[in-house]
Amino acid sequence: MTRAHYSVVQARWEHFEHKADVGIRGYGATPAEAFVQCALALTAVITDPTLVVPREPVALACAAPELDVLLLNFLDALLLEMDLKKMLFSRFDVQIVEGKLTATAWGEPVDIARHQPAVEVKAATYHELAVRQIANGSWLAQCVVDV
Repeated sequence: MTRAHYSVVQARWEHFEHKADVGIRGYGATPAEAFVQCALALTAVITDPTLVVPREPVALACAAPELDVLLLNFLDALLLEMDLKKMLFSRFDVQIVEGKLTATAWGEPVDIARHQPAVEVKAATYHELAVRQIANGSWLAQCVVDV
């Protein structure tokens, strides 16, 4: 079992260039930690994550036989909750056990004046999708999101 719980102040994420969309990437000591950082990078496509107060918890669950597809399913589940609940998230607790992910995302309803959302992220894509251990022993999780 891998588990990660990190807030925005410990972020190790980045965006990478893509022609029409945005690449998001997270790094961590475990796959779960890298997923948390990738989720923060997703929020950062929309708004500054430090502006999002982690007030309300939302439970998420998904499964996939491979880590990269599990990342895609996690990000799409997160995007669905953002859309249905009109929320943004800045804190995540992720657990991965044998192809099953359970998570809690904390956030708040979108406040247009305070959050000033830049774009709407429509979906996570298979483009440049990867979850793998890198040379320094840490994990990388990435994909391109459709904006």
